[in-house]
Amino acid sequence: MPAPEVPLTVTVGDTTVTAAYARPDNPSATLVVAHGAGAGMEHPFLTGFTAALNGLGVATLRFNFPYREAGRKFPDRPPVAIAAWRAAMAAAAGQAGKHQDAGPLWAAGKSFGGRMASMAVADGMDAAGLVYLGYPLHPPGKPEKLRDEHLYGLAAPMLFLQGSRDTFATPELLADVVSRIGPNAVLQWVEGGDHSFAVAGTKRPAAEVGASLAQPVAAFIRDKSPSMQS
Repeated sequence: MPAPEVPLTVTVGDTTVTAAYARPDNPSATLVVAHGAGAGMEHPFLTGFTAALNGLGVATLRFNFPYREAGRKFPDRPPVAIAAWRAAMAAAAGQAGKHQDAGPLWAAGKSFGGRMASMAVADGMDAAGLVYLGYPLHPPGKPEKLRDEHLYGLAAPMLFLQGSRDTFATPELLADVVSRIGPNAVLQWVEGGDHSFAVAGTKRPAAEVGASLAQPVAAFIRDKSPSMQS
């Protein structure tokens, strides 16, 4: 049986955003997941990803950023996005405490959502680790405009899941950035994947594509969380 989703309302400053929490029995960890710039938390890629994680024993909380909740297209500026991340993590911690779950609390995001998670951690937000589902290292065609400065000070475990054809991250540049972050950062390629992890010549529903990333994410969380290792 899939883990049932519980709708939540999360307060961010003077507004509220929608969230969805799902908890399998005795979860080993909780992963908070943010959407990308162009789609909200109900995008099939994210629902497929979190449902698959629930099946692997990881509780999840998806949430909307305020701009998406308000129906705006232009993403929130970092201070607002960071505030949303802090509120979502607090909500997830509250749910874990309610169920007496002692597992680690991780942060993950698709593109913009992952980048904002890393900026929130750089700003002091507590997270056991970070997972990037397509890190937007630079705008397409503009490799000189790197978004990497804050990454080098992060000590938490980090998994970069990246399509090898992602125009938001030139492979050589991303590999260099990850190597310079240090041993706490791991880069895992999805061969042939674009920024949405779609592989040319292979048609799969977005939910299936998202679900395909759950196993490596769950394995990384398990490997990097000492309390979860047998």
